[in-house]
Amino acid sequence: MSLKQVHTQPDPYAPFLISQAIKTNGFVFVSGQAAIGDDGNLVGIGDFDKQADQAFRNLERVLKSAGSGLDRIAKVTIYLTSMSNFEKIVELRRKWWSQPYPADTIVEVSSLYSPDAMIEIDAIALTEEN
Repeated sequence: MSLKQVHTQPDPYAPFLISQAIKTNGFVFVSGQAAIGDDGNLVGIGDFDKQADQAFRNLERVLKSAGSGLDRIAKVTIYLTSMSNFEKIVELRRKWWSQPYPADTIVEVSSLYSPDAMIEIDAIALTEEN
């Protein structure tokens, strides 16, 4: 079994010594994708909708780099700093995914990597090998 690091360009996670994803044996394990823009800065401070959109775009980009896609996700975990945004997550599922929807866990946390970050998404998906 080999582990292959997945990169995107730019790779805003590189300074933190984090792989955006690891690809192995027909699976891709995606690190938490937050609302980090191409410049490495948080997008949409104070705006959940903008942050959520960027987090999903980042998730889509890293999956494509790994030879996968949003339609190949088996499991996601969505971390929110406030469950008051739960109903928005239901709408985001409808926007970004279709049936069969991925298995999903939503967790409220007191803080993410930045006190201004409001959402982070990690995922396990199939690659083209499956």
